[in-house]
Amino acid sequence: MTFNPVERFPGRADGLAGLLLVCDHASNAVPPGIELGLGAQDMGRHIAWDVGARGVTLALAEALGAPAVLSTFSRLVIDPNRGADDPTLVMKLYDGSIIPGNRHVDAAEVERRRAVLHQPYHDTIRRELNRIVAEGEAPMLVSIHSFTPQFKGRPQRPWHVGLLWDRDERLIAPLREELAREADICLGDNEPYTGALQGDCMWQHGTSRNIPHALIEIRNDLIEDAARQKAWAARLAPMILRAVAAARTQTLS
Repeated sequence: MTFNPVERFPGRADGLAGLLLVCDHASNAVPPGIELGLGAQDMGRHIAWDVGARGVTLALAEALGAPAVLSTFSRLVIDPNRGADDPTLVMKLYDGSIIPGNRHVDAAEVERRRAVLHQPYHDTIRRELNRIVAEGEAPMLVSIHSFTPQFKGRPQRPWHVGLLWDRDERLIAPLREELAREADICLGDNEPYTGALQGDCMWQHGTSRNIPHALIEIRNDLIEDAARQKAWAARLAPMILRAVAAARTQTLS
């Protein structure tokens, strides 16, 4: 059976020019021939995917008319938001759960998964960005993730939305301003994690190519069902639209 590691939303001709949406952890699917040894309950948890992120990404793509690239495999198989040489590329332990099928994975199997899953995902992002450039537009990237209300053994997380970034604030700064105006949103700046992770998706396609980018994290209890995913996308879409316009003005000035 052929397994396609990438889901692609093509965008519209009248959509927001230059923007590419990506979702690294859109799915908890396990490709044929791989056995992780986890039950349905564990595979439904955040350890296997970013709950709600796919629905938000696709609703944003529809609202903005922007193309989107999404992974179709669980992060536990191989994590597309890690560099090829990252020791956490294939996790053996995640949030207190042992991943039985990964305990004895050797270098050859890691390389096989990288070649058939991880690399095609990043190649697709690269092609989309190159297409945008070839069409004469200045590309920008927005990545959608979700996070748990609490990580094992740690305090509750108060943030509704987090913005993750490293050194490039061209898109982050106006997006931060947009979200900060919302009185009912508790905003985390590089929370609940830092965006300064060399080799991750935004580093590969944003930082290393000097492309303005932003990673948006949404607390996953806020986007557990389709209605709430669409509601958050409808709320974020005009903010992203204005932030992209502001970033473009800054880039061209």
